Order: sequence, then structure tokens, then C-alpha cells
Amino acid sequence: MSASASRPSPSTQQMPQWYEDGLPHIWLPYSQMKTASAPLAAVRTHDTHIELADGRELVDGVAAWWTACHGYNHPHIRAAVSAQLAAMPHIMFGGTVHEPALRLAARLCAMLPGDLERVFFTDSGSVSVEVAMKMAIQYRLNKGETGRTKLLAFKGGYHGDTLATMAVCDPEEGMHHLYGSALAEHIIAPLPQDEASTAEFLRLLKNHAHELTAIMTEPLVQGAGGMLFHSPEVLRTLRKAADDHDLLLILDEIFTGFGRTGSMFAYEQAGIVPDIVTLSKALTGGTLALAATVARRHVFEAFLSDNPEHALMHGPTFMANPLACACANASLDLFETEPRLEQVQAINAFLTDALEPCRTLPGVKDVRTMGAIGVVELEKIANPDALRQRFIAEGVWIRPFRSIIYLTPAFTITQSDLKTLTDTIYRVLSA
Repeated sequence: MSASASRPSPSTQQMPQWYEDGLPHIWLPYSQMKTASAPLAAVRTHDTHIELADGRELVDGVAAWWTACHGYNHPHIRAAVSAQLAAMPHIMFGGTVHEPALRLAARLCAMLPGDLERVFFTDSGSVSVEVAMKMAIQYRLNKGETGRTKLLAFKGGYHGDTLATMAVCDPEEGMHHLYGSALAEHIIAPLPQDEASTAEFLRLLKNHAHELTAIMTEPLVQGAGGMLFHSPEVLRTLRKAADDHDLLLILDEIFTGFGRTGSMFAYEQAGIVPDIVTLSKALTGGTLALAATVARRHVFEAFLSDNPEHALMHGPTFMANPLACACANASLDLFETEPRLEQVQAINAFLTDALEPCRTLPGVKDVRTMGAIGVVELEKIANPDALRQRFIAEGVWIRPFRSIIYLTPAFTITQSDLKTLTDTIYRVLSA
């Protein structure tokens, strides 16, 4: 019996007035508003569950876009928010600093390798990537290298939805091809995974190195590009190529950071040190918006000058919001005191075994897992929205996109809930 079988159906429940009044005025993300199904009315979360206004309860298989790594409403994070709210919910970071931000910056730098020692806080992943791009470009300009303002990024990559970050996403397979004529021009190469792609990558690098400032990629997993996996050896290739051509290496750990791939940060598995790393999503345990761009010493030092124009001119209004920084510190506490990476290993073992039977089903192209990521790739998904509605009817929140069904659960998910998710995927695909 599905988790929703004993729950009222939405057709038998009157929706709350706030839903009826507000829905006509909302523009939803990634949705064709003319044809998309009505969104769910969520009223409460707990652990790895979402409670709906119509009385149903769903097992969340994607942890709120991969952010709620400790599950929903963790008491330690909730207590930290409450205490900070009473003391100082927000203050501008222009000309003032505060304990939650400084403590968080010091803790992040202590976790990161080498001389990654300067943290610039923002409030979204896309903006943290924009800041990384600005750092890389101005790094050259401050040194008088005026012709090196482009980045090399990769096919299958995704780094955000803002105008600057769209320009370093996959221009053909991504969501942003309609904006092509409005975007800055960067170099998009194949990820060097075999002899042919490595040769093409190196050819593009050689031809364009004189106009490049940095290489940027998502380490180990290209997330929104389709949960595309690659080996640590790819990162070692990129680090060497960056060094050979005097380029910065930017690693976008917004999806992969904080344990998702099985190590605290994905690039640790390659034994390399990036010049700039971006962090967000699970940084606060999925409670409040916060992001960070962390740079190595030589990058930061290029901005130190008697010339005011050499400063990094960026400053979001809610930069280093004290509430969000308190959440992030509480989240780091949990990584220190609870067995999160061991839980990720257990999730990986379960997903590997439980999803493998899907490989034999008609229309399934591939099944793959890494850390707390499970992917069933289909030949195609004709109607992702209809498939999502099927999962909802079965009592789970799984959000297919492109040709994949994926799971990125909270690290604290119970084996029972995890089994509900994997059994549902197999049952729905079998039908």
C-alpha cells in the first residue's frame, strides 16, 4: 500500500484560503504556467517528510533541492536560529562584522585544504559563482592582464540561472539556450574523460589560453546537467592544465559540498586544491539562504592595493546574514558530532542494491550511484510533470527532470523511508 493510500485525496479536501487567494499571483520556477499541474500546498515538514494542506504526507526524496542534509527541522539548527533571532537577526556587513560570520569563515577555512583562507559571503549559489567569476576576471585586470577575461567551462555543466552564470552553463543541453545572443562569450569544452575528449579539451585550451583567466567545473557530479558522474582523475587533469597555462581553477561545490558525494568536499577525492571554491545549498542544512566563495591567498592578494579600483566591488544587501550564519555554524556542529559521512556510505550501499533491479526495466538506459545520490536514467521522459504526479500519488516527493529520476535524500533518512522511495521508483517504472 502506498504511503498516501489512507490519506484524503486533494479532490476531497478544500484548499486553504491562502492558497486560493495567492496562487493566481505566483510565477513558479521551471514551469510552463499554462500547462503545469497545480503546485502542492505544503504546511509542515519534519525529519524527511512533507505534510500537505490536504492531509497527505510525502517522503521527500530530494531533500529540498539537495539542501536539507540533516533532515527538516533539526532541533540543533532550530535552537541556533531562535537564539540568533533574539540577539540580532540582521545587520549590514558593510562596515560591521559579527560573531556568527567570523566564526563560520574561520571554520570553513579550517576545513578546506591549502591556503583557501578568504571567504566572501553571498545569499545564493548563483551569486557565489558570479563572485567567483568576478574574482577571476579582476584578478587579471588588477595585474594588468587586460586580455584575459574569459572562462573555460564544460558541456553538461550548470552553474546558475543569472545572466553571468548562464554563460558558463552548457549552451545546448542546458535550460538557457534561448538567451544565447544576450550572454557573454566563454569557451565551452568537453570534459576530459577519455582520449578524444581530452584531446579536444587540450586543443581548445591551447588555442584560447591567451584570453582565459580560469577553468571552472562541478567536481565529480554535474548536477542539473543530468547527474553526470566523472572520476577524480578528471579533476587532476584540470588542475594540471590550469597550472600549465597559468589559469585559476574554480570548483563549484554548491551541489557536491558537505558530504553529498561521500567526502566532505568532492575535490578531496582527487587530492587537489582549487584556487576558488563556491559553496551553498547544504551549507545551512537547508534552513536559510547562504552561500560562500572562498579564495586562496594569491587570489586575495591581487586585490590588495592603494588603488581603490582594485577592490572587489560586490556586496549583497543580506551578505553574511547573522541568522543564516548561525544556521551554518549549527550545521557544521552536526557534521562534527553526528556520523554524517558514515550515513552517506550506508545510503550509497542501499541505493546501489535497491536501484539496480531498475536496470532490467524497459526504457531504462542507466543506473548509477555516488555517495547519497541515486540515478535512474531513462531513454526519455515524455512528460516529467505527469511522472511527478504519479510519484506524488504514491506518497513520495521525487522530481524527475530531463531523462532522469534521481534521489538525493537527507543523510538522516531512515532505511524504511529510503526503501519506500526506491520501491516506488521500481513500481512506477514497472507499470
